Amino acid sequence: MSLADNPRAIFDFEIIEKFEAGLELSGFEVKAIRTGKAGLAGAHVIIRGGEAYLIGAVIQPYQASNTPSGFESNRTIRLLLTKKEIGRLNGAVSEKGLTIVALSVYSKGARLKLSLALAKRKKKHDKREKIKKRETDREMRRTLKKEF
Repeated sequence: MSLADNPRAIFDFEIIEKFEAGLELSGFEVKAIRTGKAGLAGAHVIIRGGEAYLIGAVIQPYQASNTPSGFESNRTIRLLLTKKEIGRLNGAVSEKGLTIVALSVYSKGARLKLSLALAKRKKKHDKREKIKKRETDREMRRTLKKEF
């Protein structure tokens, strides 16, 4: 069950390889995410100093009147990945010019996980082709539905 999604990631990027990462969060952030107060639109991952960080994710306060002091809704969140995964991601980003995009946050047992992907940005004409294909498929389904 997904708690937060990044719908633009699938449209704007061509997904090459998916990964799963843990999130380093505080308790009130976990509560906020579980109640659906998180957004991943425009979120991406960077690698600095051998560690991976999620940037651009917004987590609204769980209770606005009871928000802890120093709360930042769009703080940088450290991701829990193995050194091997971090090295692989860092190599792909630096050599091939790929991007690491956040796809969704979901719960796996009692833990929250982030689905992220190594992705390549689509060109404008690729996006137009996808829209055109989707519209023609929709038209075909409409005509077939009318005939039967």
